[in-house]
Amino acid sequence: MPPDATETKRRILAAARSEFAQYGLAGARIDRIADRASANKRSIYVHFGPKEKLFDRVVAQGLVELAEAVSFTPDDLPGYAGRLFDHLLVDPTILRLSTWANLERPDATSGEAETYRAKVEALKDQFGDSAVDVLVLVLGLVTAWATASPSLRTLAGGEPWSSTRLAEHRRVMTASVATLEAACAEHPVDRPDAGHAV
Repeated sequence: MPPDATETKRRILAAARSEFAQYGLAGARIDRIADRASANKRSIYVHFGPKEKLFDRVVAQGLVELAEAVSFTPDDLPGYAGRLFDHLLVDPTILRLSTWANLERPDATSGEAETYRAKVEALKDQFGDSAVDVLVLVLGLVTAWATASPSLRTLAGGEPWSSTRLAEHRRVMTASVATLEAACAEHPVDRPDAGHAV
């Protein structure tokens, strides 16, 4: 009986996700992925192509899984931001993958773009041409604590990753998203040459 290609692919993708999250695209090694997946290097290339394509696939898959795990609520952006913040605390892997992708693959990939397209479209009714800006700012606020300088986080006092500290940051972050949502809804930009800032 031939080996199960589906199971091999699943193991490869899981091993690649772990490897890329830890080392990024440049630092990741196919031989380590093969070892972790109990697969041979050739099967990785056969199923996924070169390392860059495997990386793009892993990042896009991570974003799809994140979208499935945290429902997007365009009519409640603070609630969405809070749920997303909570999820990324439990599983920070996709944030690490996205950070590596921004550093090492700065050009947009179709897989990543598709994961954001539906969210942007859902925001257009309320925010017009500012929909992309609003989503960028919401995601920036959600990930701000994780991406802030460790030196800055220590100035908050106490342990930066304690449940008390994180709860306070979450409160401030969701309030900031609510303020952003209200301000942008009052002054939507419907065309690129509108000539005023939101």
